[in-house]
Amino acid sequence: MYAGKNAGSVVTLTANPSLDRTVELAGVLVRGAVQRAAGVHEEPGGKGVNVCRALSASGVPSVAVLPGDNSDPVMQALRTTGIAHRNLPIGAPLRANLTLTEPDGTTTKVNLPGPELGLPVQESLLALTVDTCGGPDGTLPASWLVLAGSLPPGVPPDYYAVVAHALRNRFGAASPRLAIDSSGPPLLGALLHEAMPDLLKPNGEELAEVTGIATGDELEANPGLAAAAAQTLIERGVGAVLATLGARGALLVTADGAWLATRPPVTPRSTVGAGDSSLAGYLLAETAGKAPPDCLRQAVAHGAAAAALPGTTVPSFAETEPEAVTVERLELHPVPASGTRRGPAPNTPKENS
Repeated sequence: MYAGKNAGSVVTLTANPSLDRTVELAGVLVRGAVQRAAGVHEEPGGKGVNVCRALSASGVPSVAVLPGDNSDPVMQALRTTGIAHRNLPIGAPLRANLTLTEPDGTTTKVNLPGPELGLPVQESLLALTVDTCGGPDGTLPASWLVLAGSLPPGVPPDYYAVVAHALRNRFGAASPRLAIDSSGPPLLGALLHEAMPDLLKPNGEELAEVTGIATGDELEANPGLAAAAAQTLIERGVGAVLATLGARGALLVTADGAWLATRPPVTPRSTVGAGDSSLAGYLLAETAGKAPPDCLRQAVAHGAAAAALPGTTVPSFAETEPEAVTVERLELHPVPASGTRRGPAPNTPKENS
């Protein structure tokens, strides 16, 4: 268990949850061939659900908000694992995603689109999320609201921005801090309104997508350039950027500075959910009152521990090794004039393909 005097609860919204089935292959995946499985794992999934699972494993109070009927296998799995949740019945089955992992950690995912959510369901899900952030006696037990993952069919790409606006309109200065972890149109749409998040958690590709600076590969290979790209988001009003850079570790940029965290490589079993565990590690340390470099350290420790576990299994704090993580301060520089700019300009939504 990891907690401190400032520890608080975390609410997550997963608009497109899933039942995640992971098959561990005995050998290399060969297209068109019969494959032998070495093992299979099944867990309730979706990015926000995974964050809750990781936080709960370390004793941090958290509640997952999601659509889905009480009888849905995802809800049954949440009850079985003891994950606190509030679900909105929708009268349709949730999706089931399939992940294939090879012995060297190579991962192949097949994600379904999920059920279509109409406007009445969207509005009810928003109301349930905001209600969950506030206590029944008027108190505000939630310290963070995490908006995470893809959006199902029928939901507009700015839905997370709409939720953020409703949250801050309801609670004002007492509003929970807001973290966003998504990609594609939902990520771009989340930054369209004035309610900028307190924390944005992109990977290299998503950081390039949302800033229009370089490519994901270029940012992952150059932490200094990635920090400069993240700094442009801070200038737009984002409170902090936690960017995972693959083998180069992770980066944290705030108005007070930038830090890079690295650690010796681990032997991967499945990288699915490692980014969700990184976000959970950050929140775990932040709600305990830790300084930004230590929050980054725990994020990398959590992500590495998750990658070494099968399927979407999440680590507890006791299974992480923050002492193995090295954190260094980076000097921030403007984006160089030679930096290529691609993708949408700030505050310009990209068409949903």
